[in-house]
Amino acid sequence: QVQIVESGGGLVQPGASLRLACVVSESIGSVTDMGWYRQAPAMQREMVARVGSGGSAFYTTSVEDRFTISRDNAKNTVYLQMNSLLPEDTGVYYCNRVPPYKSGSGYDYWGQGTQVTVSS
Repeated sequence: QVQIVESGGGLVQPGASLRLACVVSESIGSVTDMGWYRQAPAMQREMVARVGSGGSAFYTTSVEDRFTISRDNAKNTVYLQMNSLLPEDTGVYYCNRVPPYKSGSGYDYWGQGTQVTVSS
């Protein structure tokens, strides 16, 4: 079963930057799309950015022009550079394939995520 480990979150003030990273336990070289998802308090998980195998990126409107997603297939790692953070960016951030990897039981697999809190 795949393992995903996210890191880089923290407590920051509005306007600050963070760089998230996730390492996937198996090769992502053949994965078409990798994404970063966010689950805000009391909200459903949503995808905020995704990057294609050729590097093409797509963003949800609320993070466009502030977030940059990238991938390093040689390191099986996906990054999310987050600039000009806003309080509404607060949440747990998860990295996953698009669509998500499946666990052995057939359900979507999710790592532990990394908490991002933007507050003054």
